[in-house]
Amino acid sequence: MSRVCELTGKGPMTGNNVSHAKNRTRRRFLPNLTEVTLGSDVLDRSFKLRISNAALRTVDHRGGLDAFMAKAKDVELSEKALKIKKDIAKAQATA
Repeated sequence: MSRVCELTGKGPMTGNNVSHAKNRTRRRFLPNLTEVTLGSDVLDRSFKLRISNAALRTVDHRGGLDAFMAKAKDVELSEKALKIKKDIAKAQATA
């Protein structure tokens, strides 16, 4: 399982540990990923996604999964999230 957020594309970053003596050693900054179940109002079903906590706050701020997917860029989404976005768009078009 890769350490990449399925909604925002946030992944590991690299940097340095810096000691008091200014010695630098390489390190990784990992995103804070959690596995959550988000529900879609339009599709009336829930999806299990591995997203960062920052993305979860953004989903809540925008008003749910459907509103988040409407504004999300296709480049940042995973294949699973892209399929969900297309299903939501198709359901909204027919409704």
